[in-house]
Amino acid sequence: MKTMIMKKRKNWLIALLSMFALASCSLEEETSSFSTPDNFYQTKAQCLSALNSCYIPLNGTYNYTLFIATEACTDIMYINSGTLDSRLDISPAKPRHGETVWDNGYKGVMYCNAAINGIENSPLEEDEKLPLLGEGKIMRAFYYYLLTSFFGDVPFYTEHVKDVETQQKIGRLGRMSAMATREYLIKELLEIVPLMDQVRSSEVETNRTGAATGWMLIAKMAMWNKEWNTAIDAISKLEEMYGDLGKYPLEDVMFRYKNTPESIFEIQHSYVAGGLNYTSNLASICMPITRRSGTCEYDGVEIPELGDKSTCWTPWRPTAYFCQNLQTKIGGDLRAKYNMAWEYNGHAFKSVATAPWPGPKFWCPYLDSSRDGNNYKIFRYADALLMKAECYCQLEQDPDIAIKYLNMTRRRAGIGDYPKFRTWARLMDEIQKERGRELIGEFQRKFDLVRWGIWYTQTYENTGSSSLKENIRPCHEYYPIPDTQVVYSGYALDNKAYEAYYGSTTPQ
Repeated sequence: MKTMIMKKRKNWLIALLSMFALASCSLEEETSSFSTPDNFYQTKAQCLSALNSCYIPLNGTYNYTLFIATEACTDIMYINSGTLDSRLDISPAKPRHGETVWDNGYKGVMYCNAAINGIENSPLEEDEKLPLLGEGKIMRAFYYYLLTSFFGDVPFYTEHVKDVETQQKIGRLGRMSAMATREYLIKELLEIVPLMDQVRSSEVETNRTGAATGWMLIAKMAMWNKEWNTAIDAISKLEEMYGDLGKYPLEDVMFRYKNTPESIFEIQHSYVAGGLNYTSNLASICMPITRRSGTCEYDGVEIPELGDKSTCWTPWRPTAYFCQNLQTKIGGDLRAKYNMAWEYNGHAFKSVATAPWPGPKFWCPYLDSSRDGNNYKIFRYADALLMKAECYCQLEQDPDIAIKYLNMTRRRAGIGDYPKFRTWARLMDEIQKERGRELIGEFQRKFDLVRWGIWYTQTYENTGSSSLKENIRPCHEYYPIPDTQVVYSGYALDNKAYEAYYGSTTPQ
C-alpha cells in the first residue's frame, strides 16, 4: 500500500513539472522549446500562466458532492439520494468526497507555492511582482481556508515542492492546529492585500482574485479564530469598495448571473456544446423532477428555460425548519422565489406539498445532460455584512451596530427591520437564521454551524433525512483524513475523533 501511495505522490510532482511545459505554449502553436521551473519565470506572461494553474483544482472540487457535504448535511436542507456523503456514510477508510477535497486542496496549495516561489525569484520589477504575489497568496489562503474548514487541523507548508525529497518531507507532516494555520495566513495577507488595487472583484481583469477576496478571507479566518476586531477591520475595507448593499439587485444571487458587482469570489464555469468547457453538475440536483421525455415539462409544468435535454437527479429539499421558521411561502421574503419553487409562471407543480423544489437560484438554463455552466457563488458582499453583524454581536458592545448590519440584508429582502434588542443570545440566533435565509446553497452552512459549535445538534434535530439522522455523529463535523494519507505520513496524521466512535480503521 505504501508503494502505491508513493507512486501517487510522485505523480503529483510530475504533474507540477508538466504544468510549466504546458503553460508556456498554446494549442495552436508549434512547440519549439520546453520550459522547466528553473527557467520559466522570466516574463509577466509566464508568471500569469503559472498563476492560472492555481485555479485548476477548484473545478474538480466545487461540484454537487461538495454542495451535499457543505449544505445538504445541515439544518436547512437534505437530499434523499444514493450519494453516500448525503447520509454521512463516511470513515477514514472510505472518506468519500473528503478524498477529493484533500487531493485537490493540496494540489492547489502545491501549485500556489510553486507560483509564489517562482514569482519571488523572477527578474520582474517589484511593482510588477506585487499584484502577482498577492494573487498567489490569496489563492493559497483560500485552499487552506477550505481544508481547515473541511478537515479541521491539517498539515501546513509553504515550501516549493521542487524535488521528490522535499515532497517526502512534506508528506511526513502531522496536523497543525487550524488556528495557527489561520494566524499565519491572516498575517501574510495583511502584509500584502492593502498594497493591491482596492477594487471590487467584478473590476479585476478576467475575474481573478484580488484585494476583495483577500479581505474576505482575512475576515472569514479571523472569525474562525474569534478575532472579531480583525474581521471587522477587514470587512470595513470591503465596505469602502462596495458601498450600499441596496444598489445590488437581489436577483443577482442566481448562479446563472456570473461575476455580478456584488460578487467577491466565484468558481468560474462555462459550457459551449462541442467546445472547450469547464463545467460542473450541481444543477442536476437542483431542479424539479421528473422531466417528461423529449419535453421541457418538469413535474407537470413547462419550464422552457430548462430545456429538454437535462438530466435530473434526486434533488435536495429544504427542511421543515427552513420552510416553517426561516422562509415561508407567504412570509413576504423576496428571496423565497429564488431559493424555492412551489410553482412556475403561475402553474403549480404536481408533487409539491409543504416542501418545495429547489428554486431558480440554482437552475442552469438549457442544461445539456448534467453539464452545468453556472458559476458558483462562494463569497458575496451580503455575506460580509452579516459577518460584521455577527462580530459586533459576539463582542457584546453595541447592539444597535449589530442590528444595523443585520437589517441591510433584511431590508433588501423585503422582510423589514429586526425588532427591538432584548438579549445577545436572541440577536445571535436571528443572525444565524438570516445567514441561512440569505446564503442557502452557497457552500457555507455547515462551516457556519461548525464554527458556532452547533452543527451536530442543529442538524440532528432538523434534518429531513432519516438515513442521515441514523448515521450522524459529533465526529462528522469535520471529514476524516483519508487513511491512505495517514499511512503515507508514517502515522504522523491521525483520525482520533473518528476512532472514538468507530475504532481504528487505518491499516497497520
